[in-house]
Order: sequence, then C-alpha cells, then structure tokens
Amino acid sequence: MPSDTSLETLQGMLTPEMRSAVQDKIASGTLPPALYTAVAGLDLQVATGDIQPLESLMPLPALEAIVRLTGRPPLLVRNDQVVLEPLPDLPVGTDAKIRAAQKWIPSVGRVEFLNASMRWGGTGWVIDSRPTGNIIITNRHVAKLVARRAADGSGVFMRNAAGVRAGIKVDFREEQGSLQNDAAFTVMIAAVEYLADDLAADAALLRVVTGAAKRPTPLQLSDTEAKMDELVALIGYPAQDPRNDADAQARYFRDLYDVKRFAPGRIIQRLSAGVVLSHDCTSLGGNSGSPLLSLDTGKVVGLHFAGVFGKENSAVGTTTLKALLKGTRTQVAVPAGKPTEGLADGSHPATVFKGRKGFTTGFLGGGKIATPWPGLPAAIAKTLAKPSDRPKEKGELRYTHFGVKYSAQAKVPLMTAVNIDGGKTVRIKRTADKWFIDERIDRAVQLSAANFADAEIDRGHLVRREDPNWGTAATAATANDDTFHYVNAAPQHGQLNQGKTQWQGLENYILDNARTAGFQACVFTGPVLGPDDPVIDGARVPLEYWKLVATLDADGNAL
Repeated sequence: MPSDTSLETLQGMLTPEMRSAVQDKIASGTLPPALYTAVAGLDLQVATGDIQPLESLMPLPALEAIVRLTGRPPLLVRNDQVVLEPLPDLPVGTDAKIRAAQKWIPSVGRVEFLNASMRWGGTGWVIDSRPTGNIIITNRHVAKLVARRAADGSGVFMRNAAGVRAGIKVDFREEQGSLQNDAAFTVMIAAVEYLADDLAADAALLRVVTGAAKRPTPLQLSDTEAKMDELVALIGYPAQDPRNDADAQARYFRDLYDVKRFAPGRIIQRLSAGVVLSHDCTSLGGNSGSPLLSLDTGKVVGLHFAGVFGKENSAVGTTTLKALLKGTRTQVAVPAGKPTEGLADGSHPATVFKGRKGFTTGFLGGGKIATPWPGLPAAIAKTLAKPSDRPKEKGELRYTHFGVKYSAQAKVPLMTAVNIDGGKTVRIKRTADKWFIDERIDRAVQLSAANFADAEIDRGHLVRREDPNWGTAATAATANDDTFHYVNAAPQHGQLNQGKTQWQGLENYILDNARTAGFQACVFTGPVLGPDDPVIDGARVPLEYWKLVATLDADGNAL
C-alpha cells in the first residue's frame, strides 16, 4: 500500500468481504501484530465510547521495553525513598520533583499469586478507597494469569491442576533489602471487580478484603491527559526479560530484578484519536500495571500496559481510568462472529433427530477406505447410553455429520466422530449459544447449566462447532445446532477450551487445512479419564484429551 494512502481512501478500498475478514481476525486474536496499527483507525466497529482504539488493540509482542539506551535509569527504592543517581538527560531540578513524588511510593505494590504456577505477575496501585476496601488497579493481562472474565465483566479466580482455587495478594514493599513477604505491607484481594474484555483497555480492578487497612492512600488521577514532553515516571517491579536486549538490561539493572524501582522519563506521544499514549521510561516484564506519574503535578496520567524495545512504551489514559472508577464498563462493540451471552437451556425429543445419519465410516474417497469407530474395552462399553430411537443398539447418538458415544456412568462423551468435507464447508457465524438436552437418553445422566456454575469451566465441544458445517446451507445450519447438545460437551477448563491454546491450535490446524486444500477428514476425539479428575459443580472435569485424524494421502488412495 502506498505510504501516502489516506484513511478515507483505504476505507473505500475495503470490500465487505475484506472488512469481515479483518473483523474475524481481530475477534479471534489472529490479526498479525504489524497490522493492528494499520487498522486501528478504520471504521471496523472495533471501539466505542471513550476507549482509545489503540489502548485495546495494541499488540503485545513485548509487554514492557527499554526505549532509551541512556539517560533513563530505573532508580532503586529503599524504605519508600528513591536512591538517586545522575540524570544528565533530564532537566535540572528533576531530582527535587522525584523527591516530592516519593509520597506515592507506598501505594504501589507487587501483584503476587496464590496456588498458581507463577509467584507474581506485575504491578498494581491503589486507585480508590471505598467502605468495602481499597481498589487496586493493574493490567488485564496480569489478572488473567489467575482469573478469567465472567459474563458480568468481573473476574473469577481459576483453579490449578489440583483443583485448588488461585488467589491474589499485593505486597507494597518488595524493595531491595526489605524482608520478603512482610505481612505488614501485604493485603489479600477479595475479588476481581472488573476484568476487561480482550478488546477493551488493558485494565483490571481488584478489591482488597473488607477490614484491611485503608492505607496506603490512593494515588490521584490527573485532571487532564498527559502533555507532549511532560516529565513522568513509572513505579513498579521490573523483572528480567528476554524480550529486551541483554546488554542494555545488564547495564541498566545491574542484575537486580523483581524489586521496586522508580523510572523517570518523558511523554513521547500524547493521547489523541487513534493515537496511543506513549512514554520512554525504562521498563521490563513485571512493570505491567505500573502507574505513569507526572513529575510536574504528582498525579497519575496513565496505566502502563505495553511496549516495544527501542521504540516506545504505552499507557491507558486517565479519561478511561476515571470512567472505570465510575462504573462505566467502556467496552468495544462485538465484532461479527464473536459469541454473545448464552441462552437458557432447551430440550429436544427423539423425533427431532429423525433421519440423522451420524458418523459415516465409509466417508473417505467415496467409501474406498473405511474409518470405523475405534474400539472400547468391554467394561467401558457397558456404560454407553442406549438411545431410545434405537433401543436394541447401544452406542452412537447420531447427529448431522457426526456421532457421539456417551457414558451414562461418567456423564461425558467417551468418544465422538465427525466427517469433515473442506471442499463443501459453509461458514456459520456464532451467535447466542443455546444448549440442549437430548431426550433420547435419560436426562439424569446428562449435564446441564447447573454443572457449569463455575465461570472458569466451559461447555467444551468435543465435536467442534464448525467441523460438521458443510453441504447445503440448511444442512450446515442443522449440523451447527446439533453440536450444542450436552452429550457432545465435556466440562473443560477455560484455558484449554479458549484462546491460543495447543488444543484449539490443533483444532484450527485440522479445519483450516481441510478448508484450504478442500480435502476430507474423519476426526475422533475423547477424554482421558483418570482417578484424579476433579469434580466441580457435580461434573467430572477431564484433565487430558486425545484426538485422532484420518485423511487420504495426496493420491487419494490410502490413509
């Protein structure tokens, strides 16, 4: 694209198909990072309200960064006092401004985790004081390490592999030479009051337990957005970060990480329509969630959230932060295809499934090569539910282009099988999810919405929603709806079922290649049931799954 192409010209160049494709990429998180800035100002219904588009769409190839290789030292903090060093690149009198800003240091803490694989994940600071407890703000991507977003916009603490719920505490000390885990400076977090959507400004609000000391006092938000060249500083906990130049890190940090630092710098890009607030204060992984403090006014002008080595660090502006404090959950519009809230459960009688052929074992190559159901041990086969429409046949619950072998004992699918025809695929946008009971088997052995009260546990499709969606538009629509039966779902942890996980990556790889090359495939999927599987809300939650893919070779003559 020519460098002088205007935004208006570019808008006109976008066909409806191109616009839809970009929206789908944004919704799925697969838009290449280099393109985010290019599309941030386009009319793609990506941002609404007072959220700045680039605060939500800023890619995170590196979460924090060293921008200036000289003159921006991350100063150590001891006993809530900054250990000053020469600041030759900053104005005379900067040291006096730093000393005046020291009073806010006790209000900034390290966000630490309980019952999680990571000991800590970023920085948080007191932004408000309420009768129910102080409110601490950090980044969404910090809180998401141990919590996931619920339907009401709050965060729900996740469980670890052992089924133990995670938690958060904030240590306001963690300075060089200070006592580790000093209880006098640590508060427990009772709840994640707000966890931003992935397309909203990168922020999360944490509520301190009721009865905890109201101190430290909240930092004050600036009355106006930051100005170009304004003198600012980050207060936070930089950690050793391989995404930055090793020599620059060694020179700046002298191999001392994970402790509180005060890093001065300047605003290098002011916040405006389509332009993110940027600064050049030195940061590393661990500074996520740091306050960006004006040294001229002593007030916060931003919430640090991202950066790229040698270029810039980025922050959420105060207009957005004030809106969050007022309870305005400024969010982006939902792009086409993004799931909405689920509807109440339904139920389908056996008559609905009349004519469903289920999984075709002679599907590949027009029946030349068979792909039969894998066998099950006799003891396990005895647990299969018996469909009422075929009472003499234990086994497959037949749907459109797929089948399910369901265990009445374990209340999960033991195995599913689906026929995929990539050359006849029909893309169906996901709207509001409505799940159904299949009345061909006893309701008592099926899951329901009550088994998914824990917001971190998903209804995990074993036959992926999109896999059987091929043929005529009507047939594909029926197949799509058929996947929303509880007998096709297993309780799955959200970190397995959603996002850029290996499991979802595998599913994408299979379907994307089938669509691209137009080939056929048969996919078998099932849980690995074990004695240590946790039971949450009365449902067994398998910790592992298997998948078998069968397709023909390039000549179409053999598997």
